Amino acid sequence: MATTAGACFFAAGSFQAFRPSPRRVAATTKTTARFAEMNVEGTRKGLREYFEESKVMIKSDGGPPRWFSPLETGARSHDSPLLLFLPGIDGVGLGLVRHHYSLGKIFDIWCLHIPVKDRTSFAGLSKLVEKTVRSEVKRSPNRPIYLVGESLGACIALAVASCNPDVDLVLILANPATSFSKSQLQTVLPLLEVIPDHFHLSLRYVLSSMTGDLLKRVSGILVRGQTLQQTVGGLCQDSVALPLYLSVLTDILPQETLIWKLQMLKTASTFVNARLHAVEAQTLIFSSGRDQLLPSLEEGERLFHALPNGEIRRAGDSGHFLFLEDGIDLASAIKGSYFYRRGKYLDRVSDYVPLTPSEFNKLNLILSYIEQMFSPVTLSTLEDGMIVRGLGGIPMEGPVLIVGYHMLLGIELIPLVCQFFIQRKIILRGMAHPMLFVKLKDGRLLDSFPFDQIGIFGGVPVSAVNFYKLLSLKSHILLYPGGIREALHRKGEEYKLFWPEQSEFIRMAARFGAKIVPFGVVGEDDFGDVLLDYDDQIKIPFMKSIIEEFTNSVGNLRTETRGEVANQDLHFPMFLPKVPGRFYYYFGKPIETEGRKQELRDKGKAHELYLQVQDEIEKNIAFLKEKREKDPYRSVLSRLAYQAAHGVTSEIPTFEI
Repeated sequence: MATTAGACFFAAGSFQAFRPSPRRVAATTKTTARFAEMNVEGTRKGLREYFEESKVMIKSDGGPPRWFSPLETGARSHDSPLLLFLPGIDGVGLGLVRHHYSLGKIFDIWCLHIPVKDRTSFAGLSKLVEKTVRSEVKRSPNRPIYLVGESLGACIALAVASCNPDVDLVLILANPATSFSKSQLQTVLPLLEVIPDHFHLSLRYVLSSMTGDLLKRVSGILVRGQTLQQTVGGLCQDSVALPLYLSVLTDILPQETLIWKLQMLKTASTFVNARLHAVEAQTLIFSSGRDQLLPSLEEGERLFHALPNGEIRRAGDSGHFLFLEDGIDLASAIKGSYFYRRGKYLDRVSDYVPLTPSEFNKLNLILSYIEQMFSPVTLSTLEDGMIVRGLGGIPMEGPVLIVGYHMLLGIELIPLVCQFFIQRKIILRGMAHPMLFVKLKDGRLLDSFPFDQIGIFGGVPVSAVNFYKLLSLKSHILLYPGGIREALHRKGEEYKLFWPEQSEFIRMAARFGAKIVPFGVVGEDDFGDVLLDYDDQIKIPFMKSIIEEFTNSVGNLRTETRGEVANQDLHFPMFLPKVPGRFYYYFGKPIETEGRKQELRDKGKAHELYLQVQDEIEKNIAFLKEKREKDPYRSVLSRLAYQAAHGVTSEIPTFEI
């Protein structure tokens, strides 16, 4: 039975929650208006702006806790879900200041501000949030409500979720204070109560946890592409501003307020830990490895196993206030972990938010390594049959089906998807094995980093329903009929296609008039020599057990398919890496299905086209294998020599087309 709304909390006091109208928003946030900048894509505020805006915001502080909407949020769509930000012990409500612009493109953001002198209890704050949630559910009953909370705010979010299991909530928690009893804050509280001089030492401790690790900040800035001069200048400004930060922090957390907040953390932790069993909401937990206030890494693991719908992202180099640090892009993390949805259920096709230039730029460091290692060559075919370098032959108007061959471990995917975005600003919606999207049966998750990138780039589990939806949206779809059997091929199977016997995708493509572009890819005969393949591993008892356990955990995709492609036991081939060669991609002439819907309903005709596509891919592979022999820059050493002479950004030539 659903818990009665508000049954878990005491009376909330005299304050009211409200939905900000444009006029009310302007009035509520006028003190921060001078800091609402015209953000461009990729521009973010930081710690300095947090303290500057906080200083102005608390200058004439008073009254009860209340909601405000940041002025600098991006232009969002009409069906964006509501996001309620619940602050930590600072209570200002500006903890997402670095993320307002990017989050504001996909959410309607409200932030809770708790005035410095306010003494509303934990139960009262939880009641306020609960009343707001209940009010907004009535307005938009089919949309989820996101509760984003850090430390104290995370406890409020968990409390509200535990008492409202009938409400569709999504929790995003950063370093929850549920571990208060195990933290150093537990020992600070009695010292503050009896030794006033300890107060400034405590604030410096809090400040050090906010400014974070210097080396991490430098590397984060450099990865974003700023020059060394800009980096040093920004760090110098922060160093000069440290006394200002401490002064503002003293105003935000005077001694009486700090003691009150620490007492509240103790109460919140006790309450929430007693009700964790009642939390059913979808929950994404961020745990910092260098949190100096709370043992967040261990607590994140505990909550991950305690919450039935929890997932975890570990930020090993981050401190307590990780949303103010450079390492986390909250909007990207929510999108990449498939936590963003506009309705009751996640639709990985329609809920996808396109990749932004700033998200792409964050992968720039990784991409530069890939570019140096493999220096990919892309060739495509124009409508008149002319082969050109680049992707000029790829149709811009969808639906377009890019059909090809998987190299070992699908290593060709990253350069391929990136080249489409760089050259044509096309987002390839990849159809991937479901194992990349599901939690294993024992609750473990695959390593999150590479798979979060799949979400950001728009990957979806391969299925007939998702294929239909992508075609109906006129997407550019990346499809590998050989699937995981090709990606995990055995010794001596380089460049061999393993396709199902039946033509799985032809008739569906014809229904929408999709253009089919067959492509081949070759590398340095893959990028390594396979030492132990599936046939070897299955003969070793302990490895056989691991393969069977892993396959059973994620399931087999093609249980009804006959032939070699159905052999999809999941394993990791052991291989000896080679000196990086060069990757070559060749996209054939687009095959039209427009106007052939009736013709291709015939299974025989559809199968003929299916075999034609397969034959084109094999021809493309053979063409590349022959042509690469004439490439003077096939070797990584020759490419490095060319760049040394012509500059690292120069395009490296290849064979004559």
